[in-house]
Amino acid sequence: MLSEPSTATVRATLPVVGAAIGDIADLFYRKLFDAHPELLRDLFNRGNQASGAQRQALAGSIAAFAAQLVEHPDTRPDVMLGRIAHKHASLGVTAAQYDVVHTHLFAAIAEVLGDAVTPEVAAAWDEVYWLMANALIAIEDRLYAQQGVAAGDVWRAWEVTARTEETADVATFQLRPADGAPAPAFRPGQYVSVQVELPDGARQIRQYSLSSAPDSPVRSITVKRVHGGGSPDGEVSAHLHAHTRAGDRLRVSAPYGDLVLDAVDAPLLLASAGIGCTPMLSMLDHLAATGHRAPVTVVHGDRSPADHALRTDHERLTDKLPDAAAHFWYENPEPGHPADRTGLVDLSGLTVPSGTHAYLCGPLPFMRAVRTQLLAKGVPAADIHYEVFGPDLWLAQD
Repeated sequence: MLSEPSTATVRATLPVVGAAIGDIADLFYRKLFDAHPELLRDLFNRGNQASGAQRQALAGSIAAFAAQLVEHPDTRPDVMLGRIAHKHASLGVTAAQYDVVHTHLFAAIAEVLGDAVTPEVAAAWDEVYWLMANALIAIEDRLYAQQGVAAGDVWRAWEVTARTEETADVATFQLRPADGAPAPAFRPGQYVSVQVELPDGARQIRQYSLSSAPDSPVRSITVKRVHGGGSPDGEVSAHLHAHTRAGDRLRVSAPYGDLVLDAVDAPLLLASAGIGCTPMLSMLDHLAATGHRAPVTVVHGDRSPADHALRTDHERLTDKLPDAAAHFWYENPEPGHPADRTGLVDLSGLTVPSGTHAYLCGPLPFMRAVRTQLLAKGVPAADIHYEVFGPDLWLAQD
């Protein structure tokens, strides 16, 4: 909880800090990478830095956390903190790195806001920072302990046992621990980080959902080649598609992620678009293996059937459930595809049972649209869960 003097100061300065938070985040990252170029090379996603997406996400999370402290002092935004902590744990972030961030973030605040940063203002925002940082450190320590690893020690060598081309731009890689030890347990919907060494020596990291069932003897990740469309192509996805074959080794983290099936006895709606289908397939596989009997509504949107990765598995796993139906929307469908399933996902014609818990994964505009439709159908906001591939810009755009 923020102290009373700091609460008053943060409330008074939040509009000024909020208006400048984008400039602060931009300067912070420049200062951070000037002092620690290895962090940009081997930890941060260079593509997200180039696009500005990471700066937006940082700005949004800080502003949201500070506003929560002021407006709802007796509660904490645990969903937001949990999502950040899971991502940090998958990267091997340690407590010492929060000190490094603090140094450069507050140097950026002082430089951008100038004389407005009085000792009282600096102390209040310092309190905000450490409330957020210490909360994240505590969550991350628990996540590391749950995996039985020391803080930051999340990486193991895994061997690629098979590669399957799903579409022209999507490939599935089956993996097993290279040391022969059992694969760590995971929950349906979680992801792993994969680190690859690129031609310039950088060791870039990306997250990929586990698309296999938790009880599978091997783990599967399904990787879409990212085409930049005016910006650089995805570095790691392009490397994996071009260079990774059966017999190769990858550096893979322990599994993390907060989009997991909790309401296992409730009616479920699993909505995805594009490569966002991967965590949903793991969930469906698990539901089929555990005999889930409540209704399951499967929703997916894609450009065309040819672009719908793992479509056969999507249908097959849905058919294994006793009370489930799959509904696929395509912007460019094949001849004969139903007209009411052409274009963007539209839930108006679907019945959503009372008590439904919804899980969403896909591009942010898709998830916003589906969430709006679910709220209109009476699904409580607390029962709608989502996963963003990349920096979480939902808060930054609210």
